[in-house]
Amino acid sequence: MPPPADLVKVAIEWPGAFPKLMEIDQKKPLSAIIKEVCEGWSLGNHENFALQIADATNFYITEKNRNDIKNGSILRLTTSPYQTAVQLHERIQSTSMDSKLESLKDLANASRDITFAQEFINLDGISLLTLVVESGSERYQKIQKIMKPCFGDLLSFTLTAFVELMDHGIVSWDTFSVAFIKKIASYVNKSAMDTAVLQRSLAILESMVLNSQDLYHKVAQEITIGQLIPHLQGTDQDIQTYTIAVINALFLKAPEEKRQEMAHILAQKQLRSIILSNVIRSPTPINDEMSHQLYVLQVLTFNLLEDRMMTKMDPQDQAQRDIIFELRRIAFDVECEPNNGGSTEKRKSMYTRDYKKLGFINHVNPAVDFTQIPPGMLALDNMLYFARHHQDAYIRIVLENSSREDKHECPFGRSSIELTKMLCEILKVGELPSENCHDFHPMFFTHDRSFEEFFCICIQLLNKTWKEMRATSEDFNKVMQVVREQIMRALTLKPNSLDQFKSRLQNLSYTEILKIRQSERMNQEDFQSRPILELREKIQPEIMELIKQQRLNRLCDGTCFRKISSRRRQDKFWYCRLSPNHKVLHYGDLEESPQGEVPHDSLQEKLPVADIKAVITGKDCPHMKEKGALKQNKEVLELAFSVLYESDEYLNFIAPDKHEYCVWTDGLNALLGKEMTSDYTKSDMDTLLSMEMKLRLLDLENIQIPEAPPPIPKEPSNYDFVYDCN
Repeated sequence: MPPPADLVKVAIEWPGAFPKLMEIDQKKPLSAIIKEVCEGWSLGNHENFALQIADATNFYITEKNRNDIKNGSILRLTTSPYQTAVQLHERIQSTSMDSKLESLKDLANASRDITFAQEFINLDGISLLTLVVESGSERYQKIQKIMKPCFGDLLSFTLTAFVELMDHGIVSWDTFSVAFIKKIASYVNKSAMDTAVLQRSLAILESMVLNSQDLYHKVAQEITIGQLIPHLQGTDQDIQTYTIAVINALFLKAPEEKRQEMAHILAQKQLRSIILSNVIRSPTPINDEMSHQLYVLQVLTFNLLEDRMMTKMDPQDQAQRDIIFELRRIAFDVECEPNNGGSTEKRKSMYTRDYKKLGFINHVNPAVDFTQIPPGMLALDNMLYFARHHQDAYIRIVLENSSREDKHECPFGRSSIELTKMLCEILKVGELPSENCHDFHPMFFTHDRSFEEFFCICIQLLNKTWKEMRATSEDFNKVMQVVREQIMRALTLKPNSLDQFKSRLQNLSYTEILKIRQSERMNQEDFQSRPILELREKIQPEIMELIKQQRLNRLCDGTCFRKISSRRRQDKFWYCRLSPNHKVLHYGDLEESPQGEVPHDSLQEKLPVADIKAVITGKDCPHMKEKGALKQNKEVLELAFSVLYESDEYLNFIAPDKHEYCVWTDGLNALLGKEMTSDYTKSDMDTLLSMEMKLRLLDLENIQIPEAPPPIPKEPSNYDFVYDCN
């Protein structure tokens, strides 16, 4: 007979004594269990003791998490969170450097536990740490000269503890003084500073900027881009990552009117070329966190184009009209009318003719073409850049198409406007960066005017594709679709430079695109004859069961999920996996991202599948409603899902990518007996069904399958031909 579910067999350790094996009744109050354990070792004042998980986390057992204790767990009897907090609070104020250093080290480790963190914060511990930071360095300046490593460790442990305590979200960032901000900024501004201190200082500054607009202004006064640049020129990728994160935070929180000014400073300080040479082209492989920060910087840089993209051209503005005149002058310089005059009507007629050759929709007043937003004035900026910086290519495209009389001319003006709009969509200009995306393109860091150069390559591609398709004005949308496909396929290959991007586009001619489409069409061929459709219907349940088993197997393997917090640098991970019998979800926190599977017995918490009521996705998830910033982020919303279980409790997830999102939502729905409806299920169904159909029909290759079965012949007049074996 199995033991009662409320009884858990555990081992409990106490320093200097043999561990005890005992049964814990989960129905009894935790204080009563602790009292019983203390009495077993003849320890008084049981209220001063607590139980901890005896692993690397050392998390305290509380009434909230006690159900995570499972059979075979090893616990440790230790001083209560309050007593530990009081002791550390007193020891930190010790005059002995050794005692202070040891206590700060212990505090840095203990602060990861929210139960302890709450007790230490209640003792005004955050103020004590800020005091150590603000005044400690002056007090120990003499010691620093003698015991520099010791001083670096003291600061490092202090700042680590501070970061861990603030990460729990108990204390508001708005409560810190200017003196504290100045001190943290001074550690970043120093040329030679302990690596650990520099990391923590950068992380603190990033969190301050992201969590408070008021602190943004204070930090921006203390930190300049010029002071951050040297940290990018080293070889420590962690320091480089933290540094770019601070730059991104300052960029993100800067008022609209200051972003262009900040971009100008970044260009002056040659940030792009420094990142290219010291980070992207560094021999050290780029990790996920660095990829994310480069992606964020790429998005924020392109978002500077949003203002021009959403600005309509004023047809009456002479300065803006002069840009169109400049386009005409560069293209038709040899055809300019002589200065000896001519009637106004004749000049208007000449302008209209030239604007038609330039491919504008409105030949009389092409300024009207730029009143559409997006792309607004950004399209005109791109055209002018192309005309000035790639003048030969610009003149060739315009003259080549303006001299054609066969209706196959490519309208440069209209094409440029639509292409600019398309490129803004592809690069998601104006959208917030995603919390989970790592999709940066190295080629955009190789040029100061990367978007304009990107346009110049693509407009030449468009003209080339137009000629290959022998398109007319009626085929305009078809050409744009092909060009979009060419660009997207080339970007997928992540070219390292604009020249490499250009060469890959050369290999993606219209003929090649047709071959790719034909190949994909053949791979996804859907036969429509009735016998084939009947065979598909018969096979479909088998394929769906196969997909279901694959999803459940993936859930059994488990996935590492990232805990999204306002301070993204100090990543927190947790792991979740399904038990082999498909009855329990095991999950728990991790110190770092695992290299392989995490065994069930190392995951502290569990949720019976029978208790799951529903799977919720997107903006209906409680953790999406709580986080205002994430709520606005479409990509994070698309990766969020929650499991609702008894008593209206939730287990909240943010998948690392779309594939894992689909795997988990499919698997959880399969466990609940519901239909799997994700995009990946449909894709897998199409792929597997197509493969199975082709395998079964392999022997019928090149044989015409009739729509209807052949007719049954008439019965013979006699059966004399039948041989009787008896």
